[in-house]
Amino acid sequence: MTIFQNFGITQDLAIILCIDLTIAIVLLTAMRYLQGWSIKVNSTHELAEQDNFAFGISTAGAVAALGIVLTGAITGEAATSYLTEAIGMSAYGIFGLILIKFGRLLHDKIVLNKIDKNALILKGNMSVAIVDATAAIATAIIIRAVLIWVEDLTIDTFIAIFSAFAVSQLMLVLLTRMREKGYAKRNQNASMQGALANGDIAVAIRHSGYMLAMALSFNAASHFIIFTPEAHFNNIMGWLVFSVIMLVALSLLQALVKKLVLANIDLAAEVEQQHNIGIATVELAISVAIALILTSLMI
Repeated sequence: MTIFQNFGITQDLAIILCIDLTIAIVLLTAMRYLQGWSIKVNSTHELAEQDNFAFGISTAGAVAALGIVLTGAITGEAATSYLTEAIGMSAYGIFGLILIKFGRLLHDKIVLNKIDKNALILKGNMSVAIVDATAAIATAIIIRAVLIWVEDLTIDTFIAIFSAFAVSQLMLVLLTRMREKGYAKRNQNASMQGALANGDIAVAIRHSGYMLAMALSFNAASHFIIFTPEAHFNNIMGWLVFSVIMLVALSLLQALVKKLVLANIDLAAEVEQQHNIGIATVELAISVAIALILTSLMI
């Protein structure tokens, strides 16, 4: 243990980290199989026999999302006992897994309300799979921020986590509706969801950038909102107000920067009509970069 002690890792901390890692591996494995169980298919069959790339992308998004959530549950500090650490890690991990699955359900029923996401993914629709995976990752980034924000392991803690989660899902709905309205305006009232159902990967990539940017900007809220265990209304209103402000700021900055970085390029024509994946990827990068910079400036 001398080598570990040189890095400030005690025997108790090393055991706790092993407990956390074991629970994380179990939950990640469970998430892979839950992907199939939730839509009543065999995940091994879809991934290895059918070679369903879309299902693979969707599963990858779910696994990555859970991994992101678990980083918010792992504190890296020694708990009062091994049992306490195991219970805390399991509780946060399972709750995070449930929220990811619930978030995907809400995304299917409310955000992508005009298409059958699961059926399209089973048919190999890559664009829908990309949006599905990104939505899971965006939700996970938000859940992680909230897990780091809260303290202790109480009923009030879980209420606060769920409240912030609910706000984040509302923001995803608003963001998508804004993007859909703009898409319809530029394309003779055509449906953005219809474009995704038709396999428009460029539109999926660009929209993914907006979702990731919103999730990343959500992180900054945890540095401004003070966690008060029993002040449920103040907690949820704080997340709501801050999220709306960040959504507006992001939208304005993204529009400005894209006009400058991608000057003399008709983005609507390139992405929405010519399905230019390259331009869409640049848009995604710009969206994420703006969110990271804006968040860094505010922390």
